[in-house]
Amino acid sequence: MTAADLYLRTRCRMCDGGRLVKVFGLPPTPPGNNFLNAKQLNDAEPRYPLDVYLCGDCSHIQLGHVVDPKILFQNNYPYVSATSGQFVKHLQDHAEAMVKRFELKPGALVSDIGSNDGTCLRFFKEHGMRVVGVDPAIQIAQAANRAGIETVGEFFSFELAQHLRKQHGPAAFVTSHNACAHIDMLDDVVRGVSHWLQDDGVFVLEVGYFVDVFSNLWFDTIYHEHLDYHTVGPFKKLFARSGMELISVQRVSPQGGSIRVMAQKKGGPHRVDSSVQESLDLELRLELNQLSAFKKFFQRIETAGGRLRLLLQSLKKSGKSIAAYGATTKGTTLLSTFGVGKESIDFIVDDNPLKQGMFSPALHIPVLETEELYRRRPDYVLILAWNFAGPIMAKHARYVEQGGRFILPMPEPRVV
Repeated sequence: MTAADLYLRTRCRMCDGGRLVKVFGLPPTPPGNNFLNAKQLNDAEPRYPLDVYLCGDCSHIQLGHVVDPKILFQNNYPYVSATSGQFVKHLQDHAEAMVKRFELKPGALVSDIGSNDGTCLRFFKEHGMRVVGVDPAIQIAQAANRAGIETVGEFFSFELAQHLRKQHGPAAFVTSHNACAHIDMLDDVVRGVSHWLQDDGVFVLEVGYFVDVFSNLWFDTIYHEHLDYHTVGPFKKLFARSGMELISVQRVSPQGGSIRVMAQKKGGPHRVDSSVQESLDLELRLELNQLSAFKKFFQRIETAGGRLRLLLQSLKKSGKSIAAYGATTKGTTLLSTFGVGKESIDFIVDDNPLKQGMFSPALHIPVLETEELYRRRPDYVLILAWNFAGPIMAKHARYVEQGGRFILPMPEPRVV
């Protein structure tokens, strides 16, 4: 690790300068998606802090330390949207709903910030729209282009938006899925969106909602790619700084509880609905602007970790074998925070072929294809991809029929 790899942010990115106060810290880890091949197991792995801060002005929740995004996203980034059938269906439904709600017409320009392999834009293209994706993961962007989804392999910015507007014209609709938690210079991105949008255009982003994280103890969504843990209040200030306004907020289920935030240029054609104020009221009731709430949250994390360790240790002492499902970034945080490693987990299975044959960051647990559940028949499987636990268990009902059991780690570890 070099000084260029990391810096400590001392002022809030959402309200342009609020003072940050540390509320708790998780153990430092390598980047959670940096899976290793066998030749890399003896190499040094840089570990970066996972310290969570609260803005004293707007109450935005964020990591203090920012890892160079080139380390996280541009080199062999292994996440691919199309790997998850459930998420593909969500993106298809999203496209259908947005086309209908905002009356998007064939030929209109639609863009996706953090477009990954172009799955979302493919559904808009099927409605006859022109599409342009933007994603910094170079190899995935190249694959999207080969698949017929025009994709710019760069980080989105105001400067890039100026170029894209000149090249393609104004955008009727800009969307983003789980990317706005990853961006340090988020105000520059929102300025870019505002510039690219036509006057009656709409920006709709989906991002993890900290209300769900807080209520369900989903602390393992805290990792280096996620710089921000969003609530609605700070978004109002961020959009206002770029001449935009919130018009609606929807709770959506993918990625462990998210919000769909809709915005337009100030004074645009769409009315502000009641969901905005309802979200603000909820956040105040949960006291997410109070340090005491985060102290209690961290205590709950420690309690859950102790209980999961005891459960796994008990099973191991009785001679049981345990695998894990989901070579996820959140799994790196969960296992590292809870102190669970190869002494408890024999192997991890994952549906993503880019991760199969690799080893997990820090803990070096082997990642195998899902068929190994039936070849090796572990007695228990700890579901690390808990946001897809229902579909995973349904897909692998045969594993249960053969005597296997699933373990859900949070909010209360339990055998299913």
